[in-house]
Amino acid sequence: MRGFKPTGSSVFGCRRVVRALADQRDGKVYCNDIEIPPKRVGRVAKVDRRTVTETIKAIEANPQLRVIFRVIRSAGHSLKEIAKYLNLGVVEITPINASIPGILAKSASIIANKNISIRQAIVDDPELSPAPKLTLIAETKIPGEIIPEFLKVRGVAKVSVY
Repeated sequence: MRGFKPTGSSVFGCRRVVRALADQRDGKVYCNDIEIPPKRVGRVAKVDRRTVTETIKAIEANPQLRVIFRVIRSAGHSLKEIAKYLNLGVVEITPINASIPGILAKSASIIANKNISIRQAIVDDPELSPAPKLTLIAETKIPGEIIPEFLKVRGVAKVSVY
């Protein structure tokens, strides 16, 4: 978040708000169209509500961030936590450096080459997540024998399949 220099606990509070995909406008926090009181955001972010309010004011004071936070919306539901109940396969890839291009494309190709359809791809933003990951949810279980193929992709540090 260029141009925004939160201090102290507001750094964590601001990241938590963004990670929760809440938008912020008129001094209030929203998740899509549902207003979330600063006290609740603070509780989840493990910061005081005043830190949340202070962060909101700082965002409102920055024209670029104000626009971003007013229009950001949730990307939708993640199937990751319910994949096992739906008999879906999940591969979670931890990059060496999330800025290395091609990790998503090459990982998706590995799955597609096994004639497995990908239902969902979730890529954590490296500016918003301290440990970004690529999560691919597939139509069927991921065969264990393709794990070494993922590890050969440039930039991949670790692979978990479940």
